[in-house]
Amino acid sequence: MVKRIVAVAALLLAGCGSTTASPTTGVNGEITVFAAASLTESFTELGKEFEAAHPGTKVTFNFAGSSALAQQINKGAPADVFASAAPANMKQVTDTGAITATPATFAKNTLQIAVPEGNPGKVTGLADFAKADLKIALCAEQVPCGAAAKKVFEAAKITAAPDTLEQDVKAVLTKVSLGEVDAALVYRTDVKANDKVEGVDFAEADKAVNDYPIALIAKAPNAAAAQAFVDYVLSGEGRKVLTEAGFAAP
Repeated sequence: MVKRIVAVAALLLAGCGSTTASPTTGVNGEITVFAAASLTESFTELGKEFEAAHPGTKVTFNFAGSSALAQQINKGAPADVFASAAPANMKQVTDTGAITATPATFAKNTLQIAVPEGNPGKVTGLADFAKADLKIALCAEQVPCGAAAKKVFEAAKITAAPDTLEQDVKAVLTKVSLGEVDAALVYRTDVKANDKVEGVDFAEADKAVNDYPIALIAKAPNAAAAQAFVDYVLSGEGRKVLTEAGFAAP
């Protein structure tokens, strides 16, 4: 009788063990996330949290300008998830059928003037971007931060005089942090993430609010884990990380 009780207890314990180990069933392996450069810090943190919440997973990121990422995906680059800094670049991918799921907006972002520490160029507002004696950096227009910059300049009726046009927002920010330019337009989240630059607000920023969509790639090599990552970004945990980075809720 005692032996029988012990055997039953052992089976119950084994069953409990398998139940405890199964919350992440089907969510394992590596996923590749193509994400806008402005998401570098927040998504790197989200990747670490996701891996901790789903043992056996690994998230690899490809951060770049959204337009470049869209082109890579449309040319067949292996990816599981695309997170863009603007709906227009997401549409470039959905139009080709590379994404068939409905993209979900997970964050919003606005522009801020970035200047080197101490603001040596004495930049006070958007009008300074028209001054020929100041060195100015902007994103190229096909990049979301460049398209947003174009909108705010048009709203302010200012003709900017950039000295350099970069292919992603981090390249622009690097110019500022190294003191190679006097001012640039980047996202306020990028200013917040870099302690070598200072931010200057301007009234027209609300004329170009960027929506950030995320979606599962139609031919994702690891669709189950990819969808779990998308869900995590949209969850309360994901929202907390994004809010702390300076993004606004959608």
